[in-house]
Amino acid sequence: MTVLTGDRPTGPLHIGHYFGSLANRLALQDTHEVFVLLADYQVITDRDLPGEIQRNITDVLLDYLAIGLDPAKVTIFQHSALPELNQLLLPFLSLVTVAELGRNPTVKDEIAHSSQAAVSGLMFTYPVHQAADILFCKGTLVPVGKDQLPHIEVTRTIARRFNERYAPVFPVPEAMLSRTPLLGGLDGGKMSKSRGNSIALKASEDETAALIRRAVTDADRRITFEPETRPGVATLLTIAGLCSGREPRELAEEIGDGGAAALKRLTTEAVNEFFRPIRKRRAELTEQDARAVLAEGNERARAVAIRTLEEVRQAMGF
Repeated sequence: MTVLTGDRPTGPLHIGHYFGSLANRLALQDTHEVFVLLADYQVITDRDLPGEIQRNITDVLLDYLAIGLDPAKVTIFQHSALPELNQLLLPFLSLVTVAELGRNPTVKDEIAHSSQAAVSGLMFTYPVHQAADILFCKGTLVPVGKDQLPHIEVTRTIARRFNERYAPVFPVPEAMLSRTPLLGGLDGGKMSKSRGNSIALKASEDETAALIRRAVTDADRRITFEPETRPGVATLLTIAGLCSGREPRELAEEIGDGGAAALKRLTTEAVNEFFRPIRKRRAELTEQDARAVLAEGNERARAVAIRTLEEVRQAMGF
């Protein structure tokens, strides 16, 4: 089994990333071949400029190492270091229709929250880029959040159509959902770096406390776990439950009439306790550590990409 997963380096990772995908990667690195992608080219899918791209790449790498990803077991690489990924994109684009891309609900949501004045072709074809990322290493398992399932379905379609039209080169990958496929943000919506409603893994304990104090709740003093009608309260209970290993309903009953203040104190303590050793390890790492890991990973991943592209060319008759 080969696993492909990764992140866009748009800033440091947050606790939603940890429970949504990073924890899965830690479990898989001892039993599977794991490729972890820093999708730097994909940063400009929904923005005009990439921002502090090198700083963000370093931040994400340090987050990876701090949580315990082992470069001896996991291949961590950068999209722009593998030109073969973009060469795979061309034949893959020929295997999907404009109508199929237009129906993708995740792309529609990303477009709605894009900072661009108009939808770029890169944004529209984002799922096909992800297909190239997954299939270059013949990924069979893709740990994702629930919102990414439509993208995985595009990859599965491309793999099947290539195999049927040319030759059986690619496996048809499966999605792997985490225990927490979609963690809410501090404003009651989806947790996202771009929406400013997240808690960074590297945040200090004081920063974490300040962020949680500003979290959206409601006026009802009695704390209950009702995700549909009380999303803000439910999000804090879910975060506290994940960090403490307890059920959100149990925590709600324990807080009772303590109100939002008690809920926020409990959540702050749980988050800071859980992430304290990760933050300590991150503070001990250097940028040189990150650069060395990336250079080695890029070399390993590119060797795989070159082999796969040659297979594709042969299958297509080029």
